[in-house]
Amino acid sequence: MHSGRRYNIKEFLLWTRTSIYKLFIIALVPTLLYQVLGWKWISIPWLPVALVGTAAAFIAGFKNTQTYNRMWEARMIWGGIVNSSRTWGIMVKDFIRSSTTESEKRLHQELIYRHFAWLTALRFQLRESKEWENIKSKSYNREYKRLYQTPEWESKLDDELIPYLTDDEKKYILSKQNKATQLIANQSKRLKELNKDRQLENLHYVEMQNLLKELYEHQGKSERIKNFPYPRQFASINLFFIQLLIYILPLGMLNEFNSLGQYGAWFTIPFSVIVGWVFTSLEQIGESTENPFEGGPNDIPITALSKTIEIDLRDMLDEPNLPVPAQPVNKILM
Repeated sequence: MHSGRRYNIKEFLLWTRTSIYKLFIIALVPTLLYQVLGWKWISIPWLPVALVGTAAAFIAGFKNTQTYNRMWEARMIWGGIVNSSRTWGIMVKDFIRSSTTESEKRLHQELIYRHFAWLTALRFQLRESKEWENIKSKSYNREYKRLYQTPEWESKLDDELIPYLTDDEKKYILSKQNKATQLIANQSKRLKELNKDRQLENLHYVEMQNLLKELYEHQGKSERIKNFPYPRQFASINLFFIQLLIYILPLGMLNEFNSLGQYGAWFTIPFSVIVGWVFTSLEQIGESTENPFEGGPNDIPITALSKTIEIDLRDMLDEPNLPVPAQPVNKILM
């Protein structure tokens, strides 16, 4: 997530410069053929260009709206995770009872730390790369990636789980396919034991199990967005229309600018680049928004949100030396 007021024009031009170079060459070649070699026949009427442009604008607007909806849904899900996590913290502190203060504190810490482990496992799962994601496959994304780091790619899950789980439980969790799912299952198993030992009343047991169900729902919704891409047919047709437009755009502008005078046709180059850049930038923006957990600069900041939850719940446990909130790197907060 970009945490500044806006991307500045320098950042945006850096990110889109590959498209600008391509657009310049696409506009330069037909203009040279038209103006220098006299190939007047390569120009086409403006009407078909305008029709293709209208279609491209419509489909680009549709895609950007839908990818924004995917991103906003992901943010709503993680807002729910923040709220449910805080609720889990107060339920653990207020519902779990033990014979001594020390054993009660240990129980509270065990259940809350296991929740930290769930958050950690979930964010690692959501940052795993998928074939359809763009952050590693596109050169302009790889270039911009040098400005920030994705924490889940810089460390290992087994190391991150060490502060939260016992060695036996960590070994068990790491042996599972869906580690976040099994951590919630372990929470449920532990609540059952506490209820059996009369350290958790029946009504409170039901309430806490319902909260675990909510966490499963949040996880499932996150996995749905992660594992089901923006429909490929819409992504493909958007790309095809925009590519078609940028190739025929200079052909349609040649006669229009040539009417201005002897050297008017040369204006085709800058104006083709400007108009084409608008459309290719819309395509890149939609592309960078469609996968909100892929590790890109426009992702939902699940690492920072997880750290916020950990700080809040450790504070509930009255722990000293709370973790430092996540800080943006070059205005990118992960």
